[in-house]
Amino acid sequence: MKYRNIIKYISIIFLFAIPKLFGQDSQIRFVWLSDTHISSPTGAIDLRETVRDVNSLDRIDFVILSGDIAEMGSNRGLELAKTILDSLTRPYYIIPGNHDTKWSESGCTKFSELWGSDKFNFEFEGYRFIGIHQGPLMRMGDGHFSPEDLRWLDSELKNLPDKNQPLIFITHYPTDASVDNWYEFLDRLKKYNTKVILCGHGHRNKIYNFEGVPGVMGRSTLRRNQPHGGYNIVEIKNDSMFFCDRNIGEIVNQPDHTDSINKNDINHDKYDAACALRHVWHKISLEQRNVTTDSTTYDRPDFSINQQYPEVKIKWICNTDFTIASTPAVWKDFVVVGNSAGNVLCLSLKNGKKRWSFRTEKSIFSSPDIAEGNIVFGSSDKNIYCLDIQDGNVIWQFPTQAPVVASPRIENGIVYIGGSDRKFRAIELNSGKLFWEYDGLAGFVETKPLLYQNKVIFGAWDTYLYALNKNDGMLAWKWTNENPGLLYSPAACLPVAVKNKVFIVAPDRFMTAIDSKTGETVWRSNAHKVRESIGISEDGNKIYARCMEDTLFAFSSQTASPELIWATSCGYGYDIDPSMPIEKDGIIFFGTKNGFLFAVYSETGEVKFQYRVGVTVVNTVTPIDAHRVVLTDMDGRVMLVEIFK
Repeated sequence: MKYRNIIKYISIIFLFAIPKLFGQDSQIRFVWLSDTHISSPTGAIDLRETVRDVNSLDRIDFVILSGDIAEMGSNRGLELAKTILDSLTRPYYIIPGNHDTKWSESGCTKFSELWGSDKFNFEFEGYRFIGIHQGPLMRMGDGHFSPEDLRWLDSELKNLPDKNQPLIFITHYPTDASVDNWYEFLDRLKKYNTKVILCGHGHRNKIYNFEGVPGVMGRSTLRRNQPHGGYNIVEIKNDSMFFCDRNIGEIVNQPDHTDSINKNDINHDKYDAACALRHVWHKISLEQRNVTTDSTTYDRPDFSINQQYPEVKIKWICNTDFTIASTPAVWKDFVVVGNSAGNVLCLSLKNGKKRWSFRTEKSIFSSPDIAEGNIVFGSSDKNIYCLDIQDGNVIWQFPTQAPVVASPRIENGIVYIGGSDRKFRAIELNSGKLFWEYDGLAGFVETKPLLYQNKVIFGAWDTYLYALNKNDGMLAWKWTNENPGLLYSPAACLPVAVKNKVFIVAPDRFMTAIDSKTGETVWRSNAHKVRESIGISEDGNKIYARCMEDTLFAFSSQTASPELIWATSCGYGYDIDPSMPIEKDGIIFFGTKNGFLFAVYSETGEVKFQYRVGVTVVNTVTPIDAHRVVLTDMDGRVMLVEIFK
C-alpha cells in the first residue's frame, strides 16, 4: 500500500510536469500554413477547417502563410481568404505565391490593398521573421526576386538593430534554380545570422539545403485525397526548431517520426495534448553558423555562350529599377515602356537616353501601342491613357471599373483594349471617346487583341477565345477548348491568323487552328509540347510555336491539318514563358525565361545566334530590322541589341 501511494505520488508529479517537458517551455510556437489555393475545389473549406483547428490550440504565438493564397489571384479569391484568415485568434503574417501574382486581375495590387503589404518583417522573442515573395509578376516563368523587393530587403537588413540577430526567412519558392536569381537572395542571407528559409510551393513537407543554409518546404492546407487538410506547427526551444505535421481530425496515439530525428531529442511515447502535436518529422539546429567561410563553388548563371557570337553586342541598357513585364513599343526614334512602379519611360532609340517620363498611380503591365504620335496603354490604377510621344503630356484618360493589365492595339484611329472589369472596349484615338463596349466576358483580359477580317480576336481568363465585330463590338463567335479549368484558358497567347484561320497555343498544350469566320475548330494537335508562345512569318506561310523543351517548330499555315516544315532544337531548356517568336527580315527573334535572346533563320530553322543578356524572363522582343532588336526583361532593363554580321 505504501509503495502504491509513492507510485501514485510520483505519477501525479509526472503528470503536472508533462506540460513543462513537452511544449510549455517552448520559446516560440507558431503555425505555418501554405498553398491554401482559395477558389480551388476544397480550398475555402479546408482553410476554414484549418482556422477553426488553429483557434482551438493552446500556446500558439502567431501564424505564417507562405503563398499561393488564391488559385488564380482573383480579387474574389483573395477577399474570401482574408475573411477566413481574419477569424484567426492569433496574429498572422502573409506573402503571395506565384498563383497570386501570375494570374492577378488587379495587376498585383489587390494583395497589398487587403493586407497592407506583400512582404513582412517582425521580431518575436529575439528572432526576426522576414517574408518576401518571388512572383513572377503577371508573366509565366521561374520565380524571380524583383529589383524593387531586393532593394527593400537590403534596407531591412541594413537597418537591423542587431546585425547578429537570428533570422528566419519565409519565401514561396525554394531558394534554388526554380528562382532565376536565387543566388542574389542567398548571397545576401549568408552575410547575416540566417537560421532557416521556410518555403511553400511544392505542397509537401521536404528538407532542403540552400548552399549551406537550412531550408524546409511546408505542406499545403489542401486535403488532396484525405478527408481533411492539415498544416505544420513549428516550435523553437533549446536552440532547435521542430516541425510537426498536424492532420486535422486525426487521432494518433503514437507520433510518427523520420530517420532524420534523433530519438533522444523527442519523447516519441508522449505528446503535447494541449497542442495536439503529432508527426514530428524534422528538426534543425539553430546554432551559430558561418556560411561566409564556405569555400564550396556553387552553380551560377553561365554567360560563356556569348563568346561564341562576338558579332552580337548590347549597344545600350537603361535600368528602370522596377519590374518590366511588357513589350517595348518603338516609333521612329522613340522607345516607350512601362514598369511596376507605374512609370512610363520614353527613351531615344539611338542611345537609350531618357526623353521624358510619366507616372501613373499604380503598376503598368500593359504593352503600349503607338500611332500618329500617340501612345496608348493601360494601368493598374484603372485607367487607359493616351500620351503625346513628343513630351509625355496626357491627351486623354479613360477611366474603367478595374485595373487594366491588357495591351492595346490601334488601327485606323481606333484603340482596341480589354480590361479586368470583364469588358472590352473600342475607343477613338484622337478624342478618347468610347466607340463601343462589349461586356459579355466572364474573366479578365491580359493580352493584346488580333485584328483580322473585320474582327477583334482575343482570349480571356474564362476559358474562351472571343471574336467581336470590329465596327460595333457585337459577338461574332467564341471558342473554347472545353476544358473547365480556368488555368487552361487561351488568355496569355496573342493569336495569329492567315488564310481564314486563327492559330493559338494554350496551357492545355494543344496547338489549334480555328475558322476565322465561324469559330469552328479546323484542327487541334497535342503532338508537340507547346504552351503559350506562337508567331507567324512575315509572308504568312509559316506558323511558329515554341515547345516547352528546347524546340522551335515551323508549321505550314496553308494546310487543312498540321504539317511540320522544320523543327530546331535550340537548347534553351525547359521554358514556359509566353514570349512570342517575331520574324523580321527573314530572322525569327525570341527571348527565354532565363535571359537568352535567340535568332533563327526563318527559311531553314538554323540558329543564327543565341546571346545571354541576363538571367530572367525576356519579354516579347521588338525587332527593328535583322540587325537591331529592342528588348526588356523582368529585371527592369530596356536594351538595344545589335548584330554586326
